[in-house]
Amino acid sequence: MEDQEKILAFMREQAYHPMTVRELEEAFGIKDSATFKELVKTLNALEASGEVIRTRANRYGVPEKMNLVRGRLQSHPKGFGFVIPETQGAEDVYVHANDMNGALHGDTVLVRVEKEAGGNRLEGQIIRIVERGMKQVVGTFKDETYYAFVIPDEKRLGKDIFIPKEAYNGAVDGHKVVVNIVRYPEGRVNPEGEVVEILGHKNDPGVDILSIIRKFNLPEAFPDDVLAEAEAAPDEISEEEISGRRDLRERMMVTIDGADAKDLDDAVSLERLPNGNLRLGVHIADVSYYVREKSQLDNEAYRRGTSVYLVDRVIPMLPHRLSNGICSLNPQVDRLTISCDMEMDANGNTVKYDIFLSVIRTDERMTYADVRSILEDKDEALIEKYSRLIPMFEDMKELALKLRKKRMQRGAIDFDFREAKIYVDEEGTPTEIGFRTRSIAEQIIEEFMLAANETVAEHFHWMKQPFMYRIHEDPNAEKLMAFMEFITNFGYSIRGKGNSVHPRALQQLLEEVKGTPEEIIISTVMLRSMKQARYDAESLGHYGLSTEFYTHFTSPIRRYPDLIVHRRIREWIELGNQISEKRLGYWAEQMPVIAEHASQRERLAVDAERETDDLKKAEFMLERVGEEFEGVISSVTSFGIFVELPNTIEGLVHVSFLTDDYYHYHEKMFALVGERTGKQYRIGDVVEVRVANVNVDERTIDFEIVGMPKAGFRGSRERTPRVIDGRGGDRKPTRGKQQDRSRTGRPDRPGKPDRQKDKKHPAEIRQKYKDRRKAEGNKPPRRAGTGKASNGEEVQPIGAGEGDTPAKRQKGFWEDLVKSKKKNRKNVASQAKRKRR
Repeated sequence: MEDQEKILAFMREQAYHPMTVRELEEAFGIKDSATFKELVKTLNALEASGEVIRTRANRYGVPEKMNLVRGRLQSHPKGFGFVIPETQGAEDVYVHANDMNGALHGDTVLVRVEKEAGGNRLEGQIIRIVERGMKQVVGTFKDETYYAFVIPDEKRLGKDIFIPKEAYNGAVDGHKVVVNIVRYPEGRVNPEGEVVEILGHKNDPGVDILSIIRKFNLPEAFPDDVLAEAEAAPDEISEEEISGRRDLRERMMVTIDGADAKDLDDAVSLERLPNGNLRLGVHIADVSYYVREKSQLDNEAYRRGTSVYLVDRVIPMLPHRLSNGICSLNPQVDRLTISCDMEMDANGNTVKYDIFLSVIRTDERMTYADVRSILEDKDEALIEKYSRLIPMFEDMKELALKLRKKRMQRGAIDFDFREAKIYVDEEGTPTEIGFRTRSIAEQIIEEFMLAANETVAEHFHWMKQPFMYRIHEDPNAEKLMAFMEFITNFGYSIRGKGNSVHPRALQQLLEEVKGTPEEIIISTVMLRSMKQARYDAESLGHYGLSTEFYTHFTSPIRRYPDLIVHRRIREWIELGNQISEKRLGYWAEQMPVIAEHASQRERLAVDAERETDDLKKAEFMLERVGEEFEGVISSVTSFGIFVELPNTIEGLVHVSFLTDDYYHYHEKMFALVGERTGKQYRIGDVVEVRVANVNVDERTIDFEIVGMPKAGFRGSRERTPRVIDGRGGDRKPTRGKQQDRSRTGRPDRPGKPDRQKDKKHPAEIRQKYKDRRKAEGNKPPRRAGTGKASNGEEVQPIGAGEGDTPAKRQKGFWEDLVKSKKKNRKNVASQAKRKRR
């Protein structure tokens, strides 16, 4: 590792140019053969990992100095993709479908930047696949008799997996399967795989969620050695374990969580001090005491990174033996914790704090609903039941509101978006979609946890020791400028340019638009202009919270970064300044790696949770096709508008369903605007929609605007063909089955003559006029259009007269047609002669 870092540092120097192995040997002053062999092995390893490039001339250099970018490919179902660089802050590189060079979604690749695409976006070509990101694929088995294909659930893969007959391994048509990719695509050839696991038929209960778990490679069962370590944990703590800890078992404290929560990892206490200040205590389960570094439990927790909360199940980071047992702060039992006491004045400012190891015993296991009922609804039964806790709850409410007010004043941004909660039955069928409430009870815990996280982060920042921080970087200047330009459409403006905009100004804007029709659109566009929060080894501040120091300290049962924070706190408490330089160097080296891994696992968990939500929402709407709802436009694109219903379900109204005009997308206005009518569809507009279609496999819902004319399709077989007769009318075809409806599509009405049936061939009518003119001695013909003969009688169509045959009628028709065309040509020729003159 040291040799690799030394070589990379040398190659990244400004004066470096690509060198051969012999030149590198001389540069490093290598004299013996053993060291030279180590140099060659190190170069080969760096080349295999893509950190070093070997040119055709056998010279070595780093990718960034050769106009190459190393990153992860994020593909699109249509074939193109983007390479997300590993270097933080670097711009994504667009890759055309023809420049993929066999790379698949998720691969780590090297891309050569060749030019700037439209909109100043970098564009390049993949020249090398460093590491395959997708080794297993989940999909639906499609049997083609002599071979089969697996249609991947991950549509960004772009290609079906070819399965030879001998690799079926028991799979049949319609099965959800997991396949190993044994041969990756070359050119236009599909990847080849073999079935390694059959999840069940795609319509079986539970298979849909199981498919998502396999798709995101989420671990389910814990390995035996991990479970063995968890079983070795005690059920109770001993007096020996308590020694050296601060005893807080006599302090009044409670846990406040959801009614269905089982892993209670945080408790809170609040008491008034003699000087009039309040002492807020946040006590977190000491998970680091039971999950020791480099143990099997620790390795598994690192691999998982976080607990994943799906619709019908939880995939925990730690075994239930720990998370629901000795690490859970259950009431009336002794538990080991790490506490953060904060003394706060009348304005909610922290004037003193202390971080220490402790032992606690919580008084009650409270739920959000009960605390809300006590503080807001004044439930008499609950007030009587928890009478000795009521004064503390009242103080907690008062302090939480002060902390929130202080946070808002400093500029923290508060996006008050609704979060859906999906209820399912035993078979996994969605039965109801509700909302997660955010009452005073939730706010109390939220504000207290924020205060503890900030206090711990600031403490370690000033100690200048390696630490894990939760950061939220400033928004991209271009996106923020675009947002500032966008809000001018609603009559708002913000002072500042780019990153100089203080988050306080954005929060004031949210407060200004609260309750207005444009609240949703402005909040949504503002959120999209922000960057994602992530973990980092450096304290770069948190833009959304408007604080310089922030970490995650309060949930070590379900988040690995919190466990690392506890481990660092423990070392500091036990060793103080006696921590060795070697140990500090280890943490300085490992902390960025852990932070990056934890951020990736967090994004993966969020994606899996979002996909299960989308799946169950689609299933919920499947039974409601044809029903009408009122919704709000949540997003506008060039291909249509997304509409969100009151239950948070979102669907697309495709632009082809907007049939009353041609609509064009205005990017700066976030609107579709009608070309002829000027009608606009913008984010935040309320519309009436009808559920047109639901595709559960694609997790998509299609809406159509209520009252919008139905789209017509040319060439539709449902339309009745029409024959134009040249006289402003049309007639029905003579071939095919006899129709029982008129050309207007209305059924025959009794008492009304069927004019369509009485119509004769045009040749018959012309022959009748010829015969009549002969009989009248070449009198001037009656003016067309009166419908009367010269003697005042109605002219009846000629039937099958004497000597009148179908062949003669057809011949007369074509003779008249040829004469009319000759006459037209003569007129055109005359006009052309006049022009030449």
